[in-house]
Amino acid sequence: MWALRRAINPARRSHGYIRGISQSTCACLDTSVNCFDRGVDHNRHDCSASGCYLRPIKSSRGLLSSVGPFMGSRTLSSLAGEKTSSSEEDLEDGFSELEEDKTAIKEDAEHSVSESELSGVDSDDESVKAEEGALEFSDIEVETSGGKPSLKKSTLSPLFKVIIEAPRPSITSALDKWISEGNSIGQADIFPTILHLRKRRFYLKALQFFEWLEANKHVDFGERDYASRLDLIAKVHGLFKAEKYIEQVPESFRGELVYRTLLANCVSALKVNKAEEVFNKMRDLDFPFTAFACNQLLLLYKRLDRKKIADVLLMMEKENVKPSIFTYRLLIDTKGCAKDIVGMEKILETMKNEGLEPDLPIRAMMAKHYLLSGLNDKAATILKEMEGDDISENRFACESLLSLYASLGNADDVERIWKACEASPRFDECLAAIEAWGKLGRVEKAEAVFEKMQDKFKKLSPKYYNVLLKVYANHKLLTKGKDLAKRMADSGCVIGPMTWDALVNLYVQAGEVEKADSILQKATQQNKAKPMYSSYMAIMEIYAKRGDVHNAEKIFHRLRQSGYVGRMRQYQVLLQAYIKAKTPAYGFRERMKADKMFPNKAVAAQLATVDAFRKTQISELLD
Repeated sequence: MWALRRAINPARRSHGYIRGISQSTCACLDTSVNCFDRGVDHNRHDCSASGCYLRPIKSSRGLLSSVGPFMGSRTLSSLAGEKTSSSEEDLEDGFSELEEDKTAIKEDAEHSVSESELSGVDSDDESVKAEEGALEFSDIEVETSGGKPSLKKSTLSPLFKVIIEAPRPSITSALDKWISEGNSIGQADIFPTILHLRKRRFYLKALQFFEWLEANKHVDFGERDYASRLDLIAKVHGLFKAEKYIEQVPESFRGELVYRTLLANCVSALKVNKAEEVFNKMRDLDFPFTAFACNQLLLLYKRLDRKKIADVLLMMEKENVKPSIFTYRLLIDTKGCAKDIVGMEKILETMKNEGLEPDLPIRAMMAKHYLLSGLNDKAATILKEMEGDDISENRFACESLLSLYASLGNADDVERIWKACEASPRFDECLAAIEAWGKLGRVEKAEAVFEKMQDKFKKLSPKYYNVLLKVYANHKLLTKGKDLAKRMADSGCVIGPMTWDALVNLYVQAGEVEKADSILQKATQQNKAKPMYSSYMAIMEIYAKRGDVHNAEKIFHRLRQSGYVGRMRQYQVLLQAYIKAKTPAYGFRERMKADKMFPNKAVAAQLATVDAFRKTQISELLD
């Protein structure tokens, strides 16, 4: 673990030593601040001076502040007044998507959008996929060290089909009718059904199924069942109701699994105070100190306050908690995002020295960061390692390889990998192939893959149309995009936020921002679903480039109405509209203060620029 922290914190004695450790250890232990410690606290609006923090716990199990704080009184508190360095503030744009509050959304009867998709996190990002995977209940329930994913095809049960085909208000009656027809429900039916519902993000229907099971006494609930239901409540109704549900769980079943489920959902919602509160509660209840709980903190701080990552690692070392494969994934990705390739490679080396081999997500993540840093040769070497000796026997790597080879610009390799999948393609491979051909500008090949999907799978969900819509948007193929949208509607697909986002981008890229604005406005009026953050921002950015303050302010207001409050990026874009229009933004600082937002270096520079447009007495006379 010391080697891991050494890899994270290259030698610089800025924080002194840790009390209670022998001088010989202190002589080589470095707790200085590197890129992790320069993180921006985007969550200031949520981390008020109420003082939610990871408090010290009695005995040797205490947290960092109890076992020996750094000189300078540095703790894991989430306080509003923390300073950030200028280098990190300048990276605001690069991390704008990670600062967004994820809100629980109620599921549509046929088509659900995940919180991360609503918030605009790029689902093509391997690290984000890994992070989202860590928050699924299957991973909350059992910590795994990562391995080859199962390629076994599961059969959908008749029970699952009954639930899927029933309208939301009629699930109870549909299940009652199914039982009255002589069918029975056993444990062997329940678990796969809930698993399939979760996999397809039918969280509301899964929760209704749980409620029906409990009401009809079809199952004796254990801790795992209570934790699963808690997770669904958090996803459908939000954290407050999930916390209240814990009070209803019998005390004998209110164990670590239940609380770690709540912790994971707090992290998913990016609620720092609440996550730290739950973490402390778990310590108070004397639950085992696990890598899973620490990984949740690492995931949270990676997104919102990276200077605390070193503290969590020190806490793990003090408690003798061994880093898991997911711990290393998070650290490698954080280094890669900071363009610290040397640091990223050191963490990989430390991981191997600990006897852990990099799994497929880690290899794909490193290849992505090499590509983004212009190290194409290193990326290509990793891609060959991912392929193995025979790609046909290594099918689980194809999805990542298609995307990464496209990013590398290797059309021949994309063609070769797709040939290995083409005879019996899986959904994810088809999606990756469409995106890959789109990146390479081979629109006709992307269309051919889509048509193959249509022939093979017949009924496609909106997700698959949206991928091709994005290809058309990126290549300004407005007519083709409109035709595909009509075809999508004719097929019976429910048009939801992801499709609105694809259509908005289609019209924005074609230069018809007013039409994009109109589509989004009509969609929100006709449907109660919440648009994606990226939909609003795509429109707002064009208005800002034009200097159209009126319409930029209008989109800013609609963002707030949709619950997207306190995101620095939207303030930056709005200020850009004022700068382009050479118009003073009177009262802008006060607006930010009211929203508990504090200007970083980039925003402060923008404010100084618009201040210069203010009229003086002389300028008014001359005008």
